[in-house]
Amino acid sequence: MAKVTVVGAGFVGRTTAVRIAESNLADVCLLDVIEGWPQGLALDIRHSAPVQGIEVSVVGTNDYAESAGSDVVVITAGLPRGPGMSRMDLLEKNAAIVGSVCDQVKVSSPDAVVINVTNPLDEMTFLAAERTGFPKSRVMGMAGILDSARLAANIAEELGVSPMSIKAMTLGSHGEQMVPLPRQATVDGRPLEEMVDAETLERLFVRTRAGGSEIVGLLKKGSAFYAPSAAVAQMCAAILSGDGGILPVCAWVSGEYGIPDVYLGVPARLGRGGVEEIVELELNDDEKARLTEAADAIRTRCADLAAIG
Repeated sequence: MAKVTVVGAGFVGRTTAVRIAESNLADVCLLDVIEGWPQGLALDIRHSAPVQGIEVSVVGTNDYAESAGSDVVVITAGLPRGPGMSRMDLLEKNAAIVGSVCDQVKVSSPDAVVINVTNPLDEMTFLAAERTGFPKSRVMGMAGILDSARLAANIAEELGVSPMSIKAMTLGSHGEQMVPLPRQATVDGRPLEEMVDAETLERLFVRTRAGGSEIVGLLKKGSAFYAPSAAVAQMCAAILSGDGGILPVCAWVSGEYGIPDVYLGVPARLGRGGVEEIVELELNDDEKARLTEAADAIRTRCADLAAIG
């Protein structure tokens, strides 16, 4: 049986653990620094096993030794951006947390595929690759699936149709440099651009980019976790099944799309080795320019990591 360790037992982490356990995809190790917290959550999940048909092992721990030999490690540990906190403040605080996690993971699970969820996502994914020293194909970030799902959900809500009838994808960065692909979006196979005007398209894209902020504003306290955890679980399934599933993820590109050496949201074929292939879509000049702009912005932000040591 495969093994997935989720580091960080906050809302995203614990919900990811539940989703993986309920799918019987892999044994689950939920790890957190707070004593008793992951153990209690794991016990609660185990108590649901007879109802949900969970047959995999679920353990909670404060010790990386119990996570040893994991096939996939999901990093959700970190702080959300709070009132008055600059992006650089968040970068510094979460760099310390993610760096510490990676120092442990490279010892306990040296052959694992790492999925980073901690924000700022692109920078923390880059940091995870640097600190683990793993091949960059085995370190990726979760964002593209989430943004693509939000876009599909927004389209379905706008048109009053089933979300399952929508195919949509976003590339680039998680946030302002998100690159929507309207030409790739369809509703029951029909091009979205034939069904809505340009103004509606732009409104859908703006809402998708701000999806996380919209949720934070409504909740008043806390942030999204149902959709992010669903995205992580889908990535884990694609990796562990080895079925070559193609998903939009934050992956290392080294020449694909004409863009050198940066973590960027692109479609990728996932498997037991992590990112097994970057899939190059046919983009028009505007889409290529926006993707390159996103890559340049990510590269600049990653350079901020050097500034904080």
